[in-house]
Amino acid sequence: MTIQLPNLDDYLLHLKADNFSPETCYNYERDLRTFEYFISTDIKKPFDTLDKKDILRYKAFLHSNDRKTANENDVKQSLSSYSVNRILSSLRSYLKFLEEIEYNNISISASSIKLIKTEKKYARVPEFEQLIKLIEAPTKYEEKIQVALRNRAMLETLFATGMRISELLSLKVVQIDQTGKIYVMGKGKKQRFVYLTPRALTHLKSYLEKRNSTSDMLFVPYRGRNNNDKNKKLSTNYLQYKIKRYRELLDINLPISAHTLRHSFATFLAENGANPAAIQILLGHESLDTTTRYVHASDRYAEKTHHEFHPLFDK
Repeated sequence: MTIQLPNLDDYLLHLKADNFSPETCYNYERDLRTFEYFISTDIKKPFDTLDKKDILRYKAFLHSNDRKTANENDVKQSLSSYSVNRILSSLRSYLKFLEEIEYNNISISASSIKLIKTEKKYARVPEFEQLIKLIEAPTKYEEKIQVALRNRAMLETLFATGMRISELLSLKVVQIDQTGKIYVMGKGKKQRFVYLTPRALTHLKSYLEKRNSTSDMLFVPYRGRNNNDKNKKLSTNYLQYKIKRYRELLDINLPISAHTLRHSFATFLAENGANPAAIQILLGHESLDTTTRYVHASDRYAEKTHHEFHPLFDK
């Protein structure tokens, strides 16, 4: 029995009309298809008869290791609490939409969708020397010169600017001026400027000289379709895989991702005395609280604070 969520297409159209990004619309639809699959295959109840106990069952389903995805694929690992909450938030947003359009046959409310408690993440950043080796790894390990120059330029840009991986891979050539100032359209359509270091700008220019593409995109793929495709982007999976591979080749035991480079950017700025308000602007955070939690989560910052402020440290 396949049960379809009512007015789902209207909801997705609503997201697009409210100027949500294509990636966000895709994620919301995927999450709601997961819920659609759950009520169709696990509890086998019509949407209009769902109750709060069914939502509890859905939370248990999301935590399960033996569940299947909406595409009938087996899962490889349990979802983190953050992923579960993202999926629940999608459902809550959908239910709120149904309430706004006065859909009458609804038995659960948006307010009944409670998020679960999340584990506290203690983000760690690699040592500065390890980070530099990782950024330089494409030059050492990539055989094709164009790939080496491109991947090196991407990693240099990530650490120089602190931008998100989605922002990096969406960059177009016209967004960068000759001084290394980059105009970014960030999360939630927020606009800001970020800045390349002279070192990063040098590597970016070296890449552009050998790029051999007329694409509008800054970082172009060299496999598959023609790399002159105006809007063809590299995938986030490709860059995350490469970062993981470079880390393994360098025998760095601390997990590193594109987000680690963003976190390291903020952490090293903070450790060197940068104003949190300025870091907030560079990161594109809406709240200063987010930034202060983000940049203070390092052992070295904690050690520095301890040594500076403990009354008996120099006694």
